[in-house]
Amino acid sequence: MAKICAFVCFSVLVMDAAAGILGIEAQLALNKVKHRRMWVYECKGSYEAFKLGLLASVLLALAHLVANVLGGCMCIFLADQLDKSRTNRHLSFAFLIFSWITMAIGFPTLIIGMLENYKTTSSCAILHHPFLSTGGILCFIHSLFCLGFYISVITAPGKGKIDASDQKGLDL
Repeated sequence: MAKICAFVCFSVLVMDAAAGILGIEAQLALNKVKHRRMWVYECKGSYEAFKLGLLASVLLALAHLVANVLGGCMCIFLADQLDKSRTNRHLSFAFLIFSWITMAIGFPTLIIGMLENYKTTSSCAILHHPFLSTGGILCFIHSLFCLGFYISVITAPGKGKIDASDQKGLDL
């Protein structure tokens, strides 16, 4: 079971890291494109940034899906251990909520940055925000929360503690 958990955790980390790198690379590809200015509007677009942003958003969604589905299976298999440790249960729930929050912010950020570059012609707007690099950074943060979730679920609670049934008549 520990090898499967380690493999799943490693694969989620790799997918999130790849999504983060692709998001930042997409922003760099967008920054390399020549800008056109029309009065106050700035026009730019890059098909390469679109492709990298699309791949980054797909990898983030896949990493989140794998982390939650297989993390939920681990919670079911290790339910007796989580029942023993209230702290681990609360910690795993907190990491799960934070991973959902980073997903809820990072995925739309990558999608907005990707859709800026969807059109074959360049998009024109007053401001261009660094949506793709922000989404890439949020992919790295998502991987940290998923790692914390897995660690809090996997760790065996109660090691080194004395059970009340093991005390055999020792009343203090």
